[in-house]
Amino acid sequence: MIQGRLITLAAVACLTLVTSLSEAATRQGGVVRTHLKVAPRAALAEPLLRSSAALVLDTGNASVLYSRHADVAVPIASITKLMTALVVSEAGQPLDEELSIGPEDHLFGKGTYSRLVPGTRLTRGDLMHLALMASENRAAHALGRNYPGGLEECVRAMNAKAHELGMLSAHFVEPTGLSDENVASPEDLSKLVVAAAKVPQIREFSTDGDYAVRVGRHMMQFRNTDSLVNRPDWNIVVQKTGYISEAGRCLVMQTVIQERTLVIVLMNSFGKRTRVADARRVRQWVEATLQHPPALASST
Repeated sequence: MIQGRLITLAAVACLTLVTSLSEAATRQGGVVRTHLKVAPRAALAEPLLRSSAALVLDTGNASVLYSRHADVAVPIASITKLMTALVVSEAGQPLDEELSIGPEDHLFGKGTYSRLVPGTRLTRGDLMHLALMASENRAAHALGRNYPGGLEECVRAMNAKAHELGMLSAHFVEPTGLSDENVASPEDLSKLVVAAAKVPQIREFSTDGDYAVRVGRHMMQFRNTDSLVNRPDWNIVVQKTGYISEAGRCLVMQTVIQERTLVIVLMNSFGKRTRVADARRVRQWVEATLQHPPALASST
């Protein structure tokens, strides 16, 4: 009887001590430390994206932060124009050379609308600017047609560059992106974005908010197809949008978030605003992850 009463008293004393320590910690904002291992905190949930395929890459350490169907080749629409601009830049042709929009650049089919009428004369730099910023199809076609050796040689150079960059599933048949036979995986496109970001003209032209050129007797204003470039809270290094029905709405970019350089690839988003909304969701997720990284197990 005495032994049982002593055990009971000991248990009560122990419970009282734990309660006192807990209350003291609460009052003082302190933490009661034990020698038990603390279970790691669960990682933040992945972003709820509406793009069918996506990739988020940290270029600083080449680590993939998020991936969905990133190894599957899909139609890439006007993201093609990044490759067109890249091979044209590397060909070393003068950007101030004046070129004409001709009948050959008058493309037909859905999505082929252009404000550049045949006979329009613009510099190669202007055409690249409009192709990257406003996704101008006739501008991109004229760039390819005036590539050394012509359109066929331009396409050959695009596929050769894709091979050089390690874009294993990429394939190009023309320079605008209007063909659904221009395909690549998100992994491939991340390599293209990194390469394009190294070219000053591509960085500048693709992120310009608006640009005016003289067409005939009038100045014609063009705007960027990516509304994010005008947002002061975004630091976008290079970007390109794309759309054809087979590809859905696409967006690729290299951007700086929390002092980390990231490549974001979003493919086949449904709805006109979904790709931009997905980009914002990725940014919010990355910022939250960097501010609240998963805790490591501790023995102290």
